[in-house]
Amino acid sequence: MSAQSMTGFGKGEAESENYTLSVEIKSVNHRFKDIRFKMGSVFNILELTLKKQLEANFGRGSFDIYVNYKKNAVKSKELELDYAKIEAVVSKLKKVATATGAELTISPTEFMRSDFYKEDEKKETELAEMLKPAFDQAVASLLESRSEEGSKLVDQLHEHKEMFQESYNKISPLKESYQAKVKDKLKKKFDVEASDLNIDEPRFLQEVIYYLEKLDVDEEINRIKIHLEKLNKILSSEGEVGRQIDFLIQELNRETNTIGSKSGDSAISENVVQMKVQLEKIREQALNLQ
Repeated sequence: MSAQSMTGFGKGEAESENYTLSVEIKSVNHRFKDIRFKMGSVFNILELTLKKQLEANFGRGSFDIYVNYKKNAVKSKELELDYAKIEAVVSKLKKVATATGAELTISPTEFMRSDFYKEDEKKETELAEMLKPAFDQAVASLLESRSEEGSKLVDQLHEHKEMFQESYNKISPLKESYQAKVKDKLKKKFDVEASDLNIDEPRFLQEVIYYLEKLDVDEEINRIKIHLEKLNKILSSEGEVGRQIDFLIQELNRETNTIGSKSGDSAISENVVQMKVQLEKIREQALNLQ
Protein backbone atom coordinates (compact mmCIF):
# COMPACT_ATOMS: atom_id res chain seq x y z
CA MET A 1 0.00 0.00 0.00
CA SER A 2 1.36 3.40 -0.97
CA ALA A 3 1.48 6.41 1.33
CA GLN A 4 -1.99 7.57 2.29
CA SER A 5 -3.48 10.99 2.68
CA MET A 6 -5.53 11.40 5.84
CA THR A 7 -8.23 13.11 3.78
CA GLY A 8 -10.69 10.84 2.00
CA PHE A 9 -14.25 9.66 1.55
CA GLY A 10 -15.74 6.20 1.27
CA LYS A 11 -19.28 4.96 0.73
CA GLY A 12 -20.97 1.58 0.84
CA GLU A 13 -24.54 0.41 0.38
CA ALA A 14 -26.62 -2.68 1.01
CA GLU A 15 -30.22 -3.44 0.13
CA SER A 16 -32.71 -6.09 1.19
CA GLU A 17 -36.35 -6.63 0.47
CA ASN A 18 -37.31 -4.42 3.39
CA TYR A 19 -34.49 -1.88 3.81
CA THR A 20 -31.85 0.18 2.03
CA LEU A 21 -28.77 0.96 4.15
CA SER A 22 -25.86 3.30 3.42
CA VAL A 23 -22.52 3.89 5.16
CA GLU A 24 -20.42 7.01 4.57
CA ILE A 25 -16.97 7.56 6.08
CA LYS A 26 -15.20 10.90 5.96
CA SER A 27 -11.64 11.30 7.18
CA VAL A 28 -9.46 14.38 7.72
CA ASN A 29 -6.14 15.23 9.39
CA HIS A 30 -5.48 14.31 12.99
CA ARG A 31 -2.31 13.78 15.01
CA PHE A 32 -3.60 10.45 16.26
CA LYS A 33 -6.79 8.49 15.62
CA ASP A 34 -10.24 9.86 16.39
CA ILE A 35 -13.35 7.85 15.45
CA ARG A 36 -16.95 9.08 15.79
CA PHE A 37 -20.06 7.11 14.85
CA LYS A 38 -23.32 8.81 13.89
CA MET A 39 -25.93 6.10 13.61
CA GLY A 40 -29.13 4.80 15.19
CA SER A 41 -29.13 2.94 18.49
CA VAL A 42 -30.07 -0.23 16.64
CA PHE A 43 -26.39 -0.47 15.57
CA ASN A 44 -24.77 0.27 18.95
CA ILE A 45 -23.94 -3.36 19.59
CA LEU A 46 -21.71 -3.36 16.48
CA GLU A 47 -19.84 -0.12 17.18
CA LEU A 48 -16.80 -1.72 18.86
CA THR A 49 -16.39 -4.24 16.02
CA LEU A 50 -16.57 -1.51 13.39
CA LYS A 51 -14.10 0.65 15.32
CA LYS A 52 -11.58 -2.20 15.48
CA GLN A 53 -11.93 -2.69 11.73
CA LEU A 54 -11.13 0.98 11.09
CA GLU A 55 -8.16 0.89 13.45
CA ALA A 56 -6.79 -2.16 11.64
CA ASN A 57 -6.95 -0.43 8.25
CA PHE A 58 -5.85 3.13 9.05
CA GLY A 59 -2.96 4.54 11.05
CA ARG A 60 -4.05 8.13 11.69
CA GLY A 61 -6.90 10.50 11.00
CA SER A 62 -10.20 11.84 12.27
CA PHE A 63 -13.10 9.66 11.09
CA ASP A 64 -16.82 10.44 10.96
CA ILE A 65 -19.00 7.43 10.17
CA TYR A 66 -22.61 7.98 9.10
CA VAL A 67 -24.98 5.00 8.97
CA ASN A 68 -28.47 5.58 7.58
CA TYR A 69 -31.26 3.29 6.51
CA LYS A 70 -34.78 3.59 5.15
CA LYS A 71 -37.65 1.20 4.79
CA ASN A 72 -38.39 0.26 1.22
CA ALA A 73 -41.83 0.92 -0.22
CA VAL A 74 -44.12 -2.10 0.20
CA LYS A 75 -47.47 -3.05 -1.27
CA SER A 76 -50.58 -2.16 0.73
CA LYS A 77 -51.48 -5.81 1.27
CA GLU A 78 -48.16 -6.26 3.02
CA LEU A 79 -48.93 -3.53 5.57
CA GLU A 80 -49.97 -4.81 8.96
CA LEU A 81 -51.43 -2.31 11.38
CA ASP A 82 -50.64 -2.49 15.06
CA TYR A 83 -54.21 -2.75 16.39
CA ALA A 84 -53.08 -2.84 20.01
CA LYS A 85 -51.42 0.55 19.56
CA ILE A 86 -54.50 1.92 17.77
CA GLU A 87 -56.83 0.71 20.53
CA ALA A 88 -54.61 2.28 23.17
CA VAL A 89 -54.65 5.63 21.37
CA VAL A 90 -58.42 5.56 20.87
CA SER A 91 -58.94 4.69 24.55
CA LYS A 92 -56.86 7.66 25.66
CA LEU A 93 -58.70 9.98 23.27
CA LYS A 94 -62.06 8.82 24.69
CA LYS A 95 -60.89 9.59 28.22
CA VAL A 96 -59.81 13.06 27.12
CA ALA A 97 -63.19 13.63 25.43
CA THR A 98 -65.11 12.47 28.51
CA ALA A 99 -63.04 14.61 30.85
CA THR A 100 -63.28 17.76 28.75
CA GLY A 101 -66.67 17.31 27.17
CA ALA A 102 -65.16 17.66 23.73
CA GLU A 103 -66.68 15.79 20.82
CA LEU A 104 -64.57 12.83 19.74
CA THR A 105 -64.15 12.59 15.97
CA ILE A 106 -61.66 10.06 14.59
CA SER A 107 -61.08 9.25 10.94
CA PRO A 108 -59.76 5.73 10.17
CA THR A 109 -57.25 7.23 7.73
CA GLU A 110 -55.45 8.79 10.67
CA PHE A 111 -54.21 5.35 11.58
CA MET A 112 -52.64 4.72 8.18
CA ARG A 113 -49.52 6.60 9.16
CA SER A 114 -46.33 4.58 9.54
CA ASP A 115 -46.50 5.17 13.32
CA PHE A 116 -49.26 2.57 13.50
CA TYR A 117 -47.59 -0.15 11.39
CA LYS A 118 -46.30 -3.15 13.24
CA GLU A 119 -42.54 -3.14 13.65
CA ASP A 120 -40.70 -5.96 11.94
CA GLU A 121 -39.57 -8.27 14.73
CA LYS A 122 -36.50 -9.23 12.69
CA LYS A 123 -35.55 -5.62 11.93
CA GLU A 124 -32.44 -5.42 14.13
CA THR A 125 -31.05 -8.72 12.88
CA GLU A 126 -31.69 -7.80 9.26
CA LEU A 127 -30.08 -4.37 9.54
CA ALA A 128 -27.06 -5.76 11.42
CA GLU A 129 -26.48 -8.29 8.65
CA MET A 130 -26.70 -5.51 6.05
CA LEU A 131 -24.30 -3.23 7.90
CA LYS A 132 -21.26 -5.54 7.61
CA PRO A 133 -21.00 -5.65 3.77
CA ALA A 134 -21.89 -1.96 3.47
CA PHE A 135 -19.21 -1.03 6.00
CA ASP A 136 -16.63 -3.25 4.27
CA GLN A 137 -17.41 -1.51 0.98
CA ALA A 138 -17.09 1.94 2.58
CA VAL A 139 -13.73 1.05 4.16
CA ALA A 140 -12.39 -0.26 0.84
CA SER A 141 -13.63 2.90 -0.89
CA LEU A 142 -11.99 5.09 1.74
CA LEU A 143 -8.69 3.20 1.40
CA GLU A 144 -8.74 3.80 -2.35
CA SER A 145 -9.62 7.47 -1.88
CA ARG A 146 -6.86 8.08 0.67
CA SER A 147 -4.31 6.22 -1.46
CA GLU A 148 -5.17 8.30 -4.53
CA GLU A 149 -4.84 11.53 -2.55
CA GLY A 150 -1.63 10.21 -1.00
CA SER A 151 -0.10 9.62 -4.43
CA LYS A 152 -0.93 13.18 -5.46
CA LEU A 153 0.63 14.54 -2.27
CA VAL A 154 3.80 12.51 -2.77
CA ASP A 155 4.11 13.89 -6.33
CA GLN A 156 3.81 17.43 -4.97
CA LEU A 157 6.38 16.71 -2.25
CA HIS A 158 8.82 15.45 -4.89
CA GLU A 159 8.35 18.70 -6.83
CA HIS A 160 9.08 20.85 -3.78
CA LYS A 161 12.05 18.66 -2.85
CA GLU A 162 13.53 19.06 -6.33
CA MET A 163 13.12 22.83 -6.12
CA PHE A 164 14.81 22.76 -2.72
CA GLN A 165 17.64 20.71 -4.22
CA GLU A 166 18.12 23.17 -7.10
CA SER A 167 18.90 25.93 -4.63
CA TYR A 168 20.91 23.59 -2.42
CA ASN A 169 23.13 22.52 -5.35
CA LYS A 170 24.17 26.15 -5.85
CA ILE A 171 25.49 26.52 -2.31
CA SER A 172 28.78 24.59 -2.68
CA PRO A 173 30.18 26.58 -5.65
CA LEU A 174 29.11 29.84 -4.02
CA LYS A 175 30.66 28.79 -0.74
CA GLU A 176 34.07 28.24 -2.31
CA SER A 177 34.11 31.61 -4.06
CA TYR A 178 32.79 33.39 -0.97
CA GLN A 179 35.57 32.03 1.26
CA ALA A 180 38.15 32.97 -1.36
CA LYS A 181 36.77 36.53 -1.45
CA VAL A 182 36.89 36.80 2.34
CA LYS A 183 40.46 35.49 2.47
CA ASP A 184 41.57 37.89 -0.26
CA LYS A 185 39.87 40.81 1.44
CA LEU A 186 41.57 40.06 4.77
CA LYS A 187 44.96 39.66 3.09
CA LYS A 188 44.66 43.04 1.39
CA LYS A 189 43.63 44.59 4.68
CA PHE A 190 46.73 43.08 6.30
CA ASP A 191 49.00 44.44 3.58
CA VAL A 192 47.63 47.93 4.18
CA GLU A 193 47.57 47.92 7.98
CA ALA A 194 50.43 45.57 8.93
CA SER A 195 53.26 48.11 9.01
CA ASP A 196 51.28 50.77 10.93
CA LEU A 197 49.80 48.39 13.53
CA ASN A 198 52.83 46.12 13.86
CA ILE A 199 50.75 42.96 13.24
CA ASP A 200 52.47 39.58 13.43
CA GLU A 201 51.81 37.86 10.07
CA PRO A 202 51.84 34.19 11.27
CA ARG A 203 49.42 35.07 14.06
CA PHE A 204 47.27 36.99 11.62
CA LEU A 205 47.15 34.02 9.24
CA GLN A 206 46.12 31.76 12.10
CA GLU A 207 43.23 34.10 12.87
CA VAL A 208 42.24 34.12 9.20
CA ILE A 209 42.16 30.33 9.15
CA TYR A 210 40.09 30.26 12.34
CA TYR A 211 37.66 32.81 10.90
CA LEU A 212 37.30 30.88 7.63
CA GLU A 213 36.61 27.69 9.59
CA LYS A 214 33.71 29.44 11.30
CA LEU A 215 32.34 30.29 7.86
CA ASP A 216 32.74 26.74 6.57
CA VAL A 217 29.42 25.01 5.85
CA ASP A 218 30.71 21.68 4.54
CA GLU A 219 29.23 19.77 7.47
CA GLU A 220 25.81 21.31 6.96
CA ILE A 221 25.95 20.63 3.22
CA ASN A 222 26.85 16.98 3.83
CA ARG A 223 24.12 16.52 6.43
CA ILE A 224 21.54 18.04 4.07
CA LYS A 225 22.63 15.55 1.42
CA ILE A 226 22.09 12.66 3.85
CA HIS A 227 18.68 14.00 4.88
CA LEU A 228 17.60 14.37 1.24
CA GLU A 229 18.57 10.75 0.53
CA LYS A 230 16.50 9.68 3.54
CA LEU A 231 13.58 11.81 2.33
CA ASN A 232 13.69 10.10 -1.05
CA LYS A 233 13.47 6.69 0.62
CA ILE A 234 10.55 7.76 2.79
CA LEU A 235 8.62 9.18 -0.17
CA SER A 236 9.05 5.82 -1.93
CA SER A 237 8.01 3.77 1.08
CA GLU A 238 4.63 2.57 2.33
CA GLY A 239 2.74 2.96 5.57
CA GLU A 240 2.85 5.89 7.97
CA VAL A 241 5.34 8.45 6.64
CA GLY A 242 3.91 11.79 7.81
CA ARG A 243 5.75 11.92 11.14
CA GLN A 244 9.02 10.79 9.57
CA ILE A 245 8.84 13.58 7.00
CA ASP A 246 8.02 16.10 9.73
CA PHE A 247 11.15 15.09 11.67
CA LEU A 248 13.36 15.31 8.58
CA ILE A 249 12.00 18.77 7.71
CA GLN A 250 13.00 19.96 11.18
CA GLU A 251 16.53 18.65 10.60
CA LEU A 252 16.75 20.18 7.12
CA ASN A 253 15.52 23.50 8.49
CA ARG A 254 18.19 23.45 11.18
CA GLU A 255 21.02 22.85 8.69
CA THR A 256 19.63 25.39 6.22
CA ASN A 257 19.35 28.07 8.91
CA THR A 258 22.93 27.39 10.00
CA ILE A 259 24.19 27.90 6.45
CA GLY A 260 22.31 31.19 6.30
CA SER A 261 23.70 32.41 9.62
CA LYS A 262 27.30 31.48 8.74
CA SER A 263 27.35 33.08 5.34
CA GLY A 264 27.29 36.80 4.59
CA ASP A 265 27.14 36.25 0.85
CA SER A 266 23.95 37.65 -0.70
CA ALA A 267 23.76 34.91 -3.34
CA ILE A 268 23.99 32.18 -0.70
CA SER A 269 21.40 33.96 1.43
CA GLU A 270 19.04 34.15 -1.51
CA ASN A 271 19.30 30.41 -2.09
CA VAL A 272 18.82 29.75 1.62
CA VAL A 273 15.56 31.73 1.51
CA GLN A 274 14.34 29.66 -1.43
CA MET A 275 15.31 26.44 0.36
CA LYS A 276 13.31 27.48 3.44
CA VAL A 277 10.28 28.35 1.29
CA GLN A 278 10.27 24.84 -0.20
CA LEU A 279 10.78 23.21 3.19
CA GLU A 280 7.73 25.01 4.53
CA LYS A 281 5.67 23.81 1.56
CA ILE A 282 6.86 20.25 2.15
CA ARG A 283 5.95 20.54 5.83
CA GLU A 284 2.45 21.82 5.04
CA GLN A 285 1.79 19.05 2.52
CA ALA A 286 3.23 16.36 4.75
CA LEU A 287 0.71 17.25 7.46
CA ASN A 288 -1.90 15.60 5.24
CA LEU A 289 -0.04 12.31 5.02
CA GLN A 290 -0.77 9.43 7.34
